[in-house]
Amino acid sequence: MGALAGALLSILLALLLTSTPEALGANPGLVARITDKGLEYAAQEGLLALQSELLRITLPDFTGDFRIPHVGRGHYEFHSLNIHSCKLLRSAMRPFPGHGLSLSISDSSIRVQGRWKVRKAFLKLQGSFDVSVKGISISVNLLLGSESSGRPTVAASRCSSNIGDVEVDMSGDLGWLLNLFHNQIESKFQEVLESKICEMIQKSVSSNLQPYLQTLPVTKEIDSFAGIDYSLVEAPRATAQMLEVMFKGEIFHRNHHSPVALPAPVISLPEEHDKMVYFAVSDYVFNTASLVYHQEGHLNFSITDDMIPPDSNIRLTTKSFRPFVPRLARLYPNMNLELQGSVTSAPLLNFSPGNVSVEPYMEIDAFVLPPSSNKELVFRLSVATNVSAILTFNTSKITGFLKPGKVKVELKESKAGVFNAELLEAILNYYILNNLYPKFNDKLTEGFSLPLLKQVQLYDLGLQIHKGFLFLGANVHYMRD
Repeated sequence: MGALAGALLSILLALLLTSTPEALGANPGLVARITDKGLEYAAQEGLLALQSELLRITLPDFTGDFRIPHVGRGHYEFHSLNIHSCKLLRSAMRPFPGHGLSLSISDSSIRVQGRWKVRKAFLKLQGSFDVSVKGISISVNLLLGSESSGRPTVAASRCSSNIGDVEVDMSGDLGWLLNLFHNQIESKFQEVLESKICEMIQKSVSSNLQPYLQTLPVTKEIDSFAGIDYSLVEAPRATAQMLEVMFKGEIFHRNHHSPVALPAPVISLPEEHDKMVYFAVSDYVFNTASLVYHQEGHLNFSITDDMIPPDSNIRLTTKSFRPFVPRLARLYPNMNLELQGSVTSAPLLNFSPGNVSVEPYMEIDAFVLPPSSNKELVFRLSVATNVSAILTFNTSKITGFLKPGKVKVELKESKAGVFNAELLEAILNYYILNNLYPKFNDKLTEGFSLPLLKQVQLYDLGLQIHKGFLFLGANVHYMRD
């Protein structure tokens, strides 16, 4: 019975999560919500998991004394108790407003088999027994919290159990003798089981589940220099219809995790609870990633002529750039160029109802590469554009479609005289619209897999884009092994 809390919570965590923390109380970047509908499904799946778990449990031995008229006193021992079969018919998991979760099991039965021993004076007898336990009901509250490290905490509270009926059948040498006082034995079995159920649940939560939660990592590596902090920013919130878990959701630099200057905005989630689970992702998650990658220089680029396919009509040479900078080929005849692009500031995503957009600003420096001297800057451009995206979800992937805005090019500096920025702007817009964006959209159409546990499948997905965050609702199917 001690597996009750662990089995049901393992299913619950699978539904929810398909984690240098700072002080609790900040606005979350990620929110996972499981509704009463999702909790009901978790309870059903947890019941099936619990049935399998119970078959692996060894119940504690118990002993007692007996007295039979004309026979006298004796001592009995029941040992090697194993659950042979169980039927768990009803279960419920509900929010415990302001505290956590309330779990209950009712109308259930188990069958226990084991061995017995009887000792009276110098007489020792033994045999086997079969116990049928019917009308089992269990109720326990799980108090959910969080500690300063951002890890969750759990404690069992108000546990109660009841057994409707116990029937004992014994076999072996003089097993009939024990059957003479089976009512005493049945009462003892019922007393022991009722007292042990909550004791085992309390022990399972305090000795197994809570220590396990303390081992959960609150950060996860993304790549060689970036990680995500998914520590809790506060204790899980339980209301009458749902349980919400708030995660920090900050992308940070692994080598120097310092507070970001970008505050996490308040997320005002819609009061929806028709589906089993909901996930909210703040633009804070994406924008802290942008800050890290910009700081690391991963949004910068460098292009030289040898990086362009040989069959391309565009070359990075002074001759090819004659239409844009007529004097360039005369000043630097038959020389290669190198383009270095840098994003002037980290581009920040903007979520607005029904739309995701970003406005990157970039500077492009062009250098000539003389064969016998250092490269030399010949012109500098500023480039700005606006990109918006339409996102969709299916059962396992996120897909999308980019809608390009016009690229605007402005000359900032030229050491080669007149520069035809309008012509370059027109060519860039044509190239991006007809070559670059189609490639991006082909990739987005293929989609990217959602980070789900392999046993979890989402269906009936619905995506909403609100000011500052994405809001995804779904029902869940848990595929058992």
